[in-house]
Amino acid sequence: MMAWMNDEALRLTIEEKRAVYWSRSRKQLWRKGETSGNVQELIELRLDCDGDTLLLKVNQRGDGACHTGRRHCFFYEPRDGQWTLATQESQGL
Repeated sequence: MMAWMNDEALRLTIEEKRAVYWSRSRKQLWRKGETSGNVQELIELRLDCDGDTLLLKVNQRGDGACHTGRRHCFFYEPRDGQWTLATQESQGL
């Protein structure tokens, strides 16, 4: 999944060892799994060479990372000029 972080979300993610994001739509911190139970426990955190992107390696607890109940949020693929639900074989990202 992809999500936003601000300075406070990053600090809390490191302190709490679980993913904390910034919800741009709600304009508030969002602890992944707070209401769904689908918590992301932090295993490893990396910063890219440009210093503008973080990569979190997490242990996904619960049904999945996506609010749709899927394991991840990237389940559409381009097919015949349209975005289509990916086949089971191609969803194993």
